[in-house]
Amino acid sequence: MSSESDSLQHSFKEAMAHVATPVAVVSSVDGGLPVGTTVSAFMSLSMTPPMVLVSLDKGSETLELVATSRRFGLNVLASDQTSTALKFAKKGGVGKFNGVRWDLDHEVPRITGVAGWVACTVEQIVEGGDHMIVLGNVVAAEHVHGEPLTYHGRVFGTHSAIEVLQ
Repeated sequence: MSSESDSLQHSFKEAMAHVATPVAVVSSVDGGLPVGTTVSAFMSLSMTPPMVLVSLDKGSETLELVATSRRFGLNVLASDQTSTALKFAKKGGVGKFNGVRWDLDHEVPRITGVAGWVACTVEQIVEGGDHMIVLGNVVAAEHVHGEPLTYHGRVFGTHSAIEVLQ
């Protein structure tokens, strides 16, 4: 790579570090065993029909299983689940679920205590640079009252409302 390209990548990485993002674990099943990975690149895509998009690294084991099973769970982590986010951010397949409470819900792993839950079937997978974008049709969703985990400035936190003066 040229130094100009390196400089652009560095500048882009720094700019993106200043964008607050929600944190979730994308989950799937491999031969009855749960697998998952931490993501911060996901969002709602459509209300009619309900859809989400999730970005997964091309080398992700979870991506491979999502592509094969055509199902995934989106476990939106709660503000007290920082250790879960870090655990699932590491490489390592099914071992990531050791010590994590979960249930099978709509045929995908649902982590206990999450702030939100979305179960999906895969509509389409699209290439996007060094990642693949998974478009998911929502088959179930639930919101649990609690603060979501966010990532901003390379640290975990949660959203705080700003008082608006009228």
